[in-house]
Amino acid sequence: MGRLSTASMFALAVLSAASSWAQPAPLASDPGVAATRLINRAEIRISRVVLQPGAVRSVHAHDDVEYHAWIPLEGTFELSVGTDAPVPALPGQAFFFERGTMHGFRNVGDTEAAVMEVFVKDSGSNASRDVPDPPALLASFAALVGAGTTANTAWDQPERGERP
Repeated sequence: MGRLSTASMFALAVLSAASSWAQPAPLASDPGVAATRLINRAEIRISRVVLQPGAVRSVHAHDDVEYHAWIPLEGTFELSVGTDAPVPALPGQAFFFERGTMHGFRNVGDTEAAVMEVFVKDSGSNASRDVPDPPALLASFAALVGAGTTANTAWDQPERGERP
């Protein structure tokens, strides 16, 4: 299956899951932050995280996944990665993190903001065998959800401090 077909199927699964009955759950330690788990399988987890104006998702890492994509959907964010200075993050961008990358984000706008997080838990599973280039898939997914064709921003090497 080609990259476009894989990306299209992936986007359709995410969009159909987003319209399902899943209800947002507040993240206990982060007031004004609510996450909705859209898919949670052995190989992949997808969440939509909504932040109220001024809300902060505390700095954290995901040690239970191989990598994950962080995709702003609406609103204005400030993203912190590792010890680097925070950077603006807007819809139309996408960021790629490897296991254990420390990151946090906050809504710096006056309206509710939302981000999609796609976590790959086991890249040896069937879910990722057709994806030789995760950052390229990430860019394709961002374009499919309305972020535009220039949404290929990735944080490929967080340990080196490379930025989008």
